Amino acid sequence: MEITVETSGEATKLKVKGRLDGYWADHLAKALEAEIRRGSHHLLLDLSEVVFLSSAGIGTLVRFYKQLREIQGSLLVSSASEQVRKVLEISRLTDMLCAGPGAATGVAAPPGAPVPAPPRPSLRLETHGALVDVFPHAPDAKLKCRLVGSPDLLRGSRFRQEQCRTLQFPESTFGLGLGALGDSFEECRGRFGEFIAVGGTVAYLPTDGTNVPDYLVAAGTSLPDVQVCYGLACQGQFAKMARFEAKNEAGTVTFTQLVEVALEIAGAERVGLVMVAESAGLMGVALRRPPTIDAPQDAPFMFPQVREWLSFTAERAYSRSLALVVGVATRGDAGALASMLRPLGAGASLLGHFHAAAFSYRPLQKGEIELKKTVKSLFETQALQGLLHLLSDDRTIAGAGQSEFVRGACWLAPLAETVKERT
Repeated sequence: MEITVETSGEATKLKVKGRLDGYWADHLAKALEAEIRRGSHHLLLDLSEVVFLSSAGIGTLVRFYKQLREIQGSLLVSSASEQVRKVLEISRLTDMLCAGPGAATGVAAPPGAPVPAPPRPSLRLETHGALVDVFPHAPDAKLKCRLVGSPDLLRGSRFRQEQCRTLQFPESTFGLGLGALGDSFEECRGRFGEFIAVGGTVAYLPTDGTNVPDYLVAAGTSLPDVQVCYGLACQGQFAKMARFEAKNEAGTVTFTQLVEVALEIAGAERVGLVMVAESAGLMGVALRRPPTIDAPQDAPFMFPQVREWLSFTAERAYSRSLALVVGVATRGDAGALASMLRPLGAGASLLGHFHAAAFSYRPLQKGEIELKKTVKSLFETQALQGLLHLLSDDRTIAGAGQSEFVRGACWLAPLAETVKERT
C-alpha cells in the first residue's frame, strides 16, 4: 500500500493506493492516527486507486469515522474506485462515509451532521513555547484549598488509623494525595498509594503488589469514599480554560513551561490546575509499599532500600497516552501549602504537587470543552494505564528531564485561601 498526504484548508487528504485488506488496514490506521496526533481532525480519503476493500478495511474506516465525529471532526471518502464503491454500497455505508461536493478543498460534513461552532477564545498568545487560547469561565472565581494530614509521616511509614480520615470529592472539588478506595482504614491498610480526584471520579495506584490502577466514577449523588493518609482538596469554580499546542522545534512543551503559562493566565502567584493533554512522556514516582507498615525511620527514602519502596521512571513513560493531571503550584512564598510542595525543576522558582493518570490515546475535541464530561468520558471509554506523582529527573548526566506534552486543555483558577485540617 502507498499513502500520500496533502493539506488543503482545514482538511488533510490521504491518497491511498493498493489493497485495503486485513494486512494493510493496520497500516492505514497508523497513518490516520499520525495525522490526528498532528492535530488534523478533518480527514479526507482518496480511495480511487484502491483495488480491494475488505471488512477489516471497512472496520478501520468506521472506527476512525466514529472517533472523529465524537470530537466534532470528520473522516470522509472524497473519491472511490468502482470496487470500493460497490463494497460500501453492500455494507450500506455510502451515505455515511462518502463526501459530498466541496470535499476536495475544505471540510465536508456528513449528511445531517451539525456544523460545530467555531471556538471563541478571549485571548490568544504565544508564550513559553506554546500557542495558547484562553476562554473565560468565571473571571473572578478563586479556589479554596483544604490540606488534610501530614506528609511528614511518610518518612518512617508512620501512618496509622488515627492519622487517616475518610473524604469524599464531589464534582466541584479536585484533589490528590496518598489514599485508597474503601470503607475503612483496616480495609485499605495494605493498599494506600497515590490518588487523584476530579469531576466526580477517583483513581489510585494500590501498593498491594498488583501495580494496577483502580478507580470509581460517581453515579448520581453517590460519592465514593476515599481513605486518605494525607492530601489536598481544592473547591470552587475555575476562572478560565486554556487550550495549548506546542509551537517550537521540539514539538513539545515541558511541564514547568505549562505551569508558568497557568500562573501567567491566572494573574496570581498560586494556582490550582487540572489538565487533559496528549503526553510526550511523563516523569515521576509511585509508592510500591503501603505507608502504613512497620519500617525503619528513614523509609522509604533510605538507600538502597528506596528501590523497594519507590518506583521511578528511568525514562519518559506513557509517551503515547492522554494524561489527566491534577495539582497546585506556587511561585515564591508557599505559605500553608509549603509542606505539600516540592520544586518542579532544577533552577526553577516554581513549587508544586501534581499527580497524573495516563489513559490510552484518543484525540481531544478542539476549542472549548467541558471538564466533567471530558474526565468521565476518559474513565468510561479509555484504558487507565498508570498513575504517577510527577517529578523532574534533573541528574546532571543520567537525568531524563521532566514531563512533556504536545497539546491539551487546562482548567485553572487562583488559590485564594488555604485551610489546614488536623486529623
